Amino acid sequence: MIRWTELELQTRRPFGIARWTAPSYPRTIVTLRRGAVGRGEAAPNAFYGETGATVQAVLPLLSDLDLDPWDWDGLHRSLEARMPGFHPSVKCALEMAFVEHCAVSAGLPVWRLLGLSALELPQSSYTVSLGDNMAQDAQDAAARGYQILKLKLGQGEARDRANLAAVRHAAPDVTLRVDANAAWGRAEARRMLPLLEEAGVELLEQPLAAGDLEGHAELRRLTAVPLVADESLHAVQDIPALAGAFDGVNLKLAKLGGPLQALRAARLARAHRLQLMMGCMVETSLGIAAAAHLAGLCDWADLDGALLLSDDPFTGLVWTAGQLRRPEGVGWGVQPLDASLIEEVEG
Repeated sequence: MIRWTELELQTRRPFGIARWTAPSYPRTIVTLRRGAVGRGEAAPNAFYGETGATVQAVLPLLSDLDLDPWDWDGLHRSLEARMPGFHPSVKCALEMAFVEHCAVSAGLPVWRLLGLSALELPQSSYTVSLGDNMAQDAQDAAARGYQILKLKLGQGEARDRANLAAVRHAAPDVTLRVDANAAWGRAEARRMLPLLEEAGVELLEQPLAAGDLEGHAELRRLTAVPLVADESLHAVQDIPALAGAFDGVNLKLAKLGGPLQALRAARLARAHRLQLMMGCMVETSLGIAAAAHLAGLCDWADLDGALLLSDDPFTGLVWTAGQLRRPEGVGWGVQPLDASLIEEVEG
């Protein structure tokens, strides 16, 4: 039995990146109930061809899925046959639900079910989104104990230069990462590289358009700052082509199709000598928890999505500033504040 509940997540303040600024995000909680219960979250992103409306349109078409919850390969084949190359966040929600169902049945946290390491998770960055008060936001985050800040750029070269300088001045002791969300052109990126190096930026995420692998490869030759692919990575099979253009890849469950696909991507990326970031969308603690179960595989973490919310409908994650504790509870290790959150709509 598959059920789902629609949510409209509100952020503490409008969250801005190069492509858009938004105060709210449509999300859907999917529940698989077959004795044990498994839960997943669909976090659609328009860049990957999804919206809240597409999620709601496609879920009723999947209500006849009748698979053994332990048949993960069968689930993947079935979803790909029905939605080849489309609806990754829906696939993610269903894969999350199937995997948690099995973990609950076994009485284990998902990371133990998957045989993953118990090592401490990498410390997560906290995002300073595009806006008018980025230096103050960075200073406030540093004062709250966040040691790694991810600075969103992409407002035009003059403003990007000013914001980079202002944030570094306001928070001189933090580790700084920069994410341009594919907004720069090649010439602009080349001019920004010396400034990033001077500011001690740890890594640069997706400076150029998603399809410009040649441009990224050129930038990579010009700087020691690691380049990390995000928008260029849509699916597991993209990874081999990215190895010559980037130093690392940002793994997000909602764009890759779920935790098992992210695990496949992580192993394939390591085989191609790429570093790994575990990332997220703006999500509830349910979506963040799923990423956290895999984050021990990674070099970097960017898992602050639920920290940006005004009200998180799930509880159970334990943070000490940017340090997230791996969930130890059964399944994903988080619980809804309101039980009706996973009971509303039956497919």
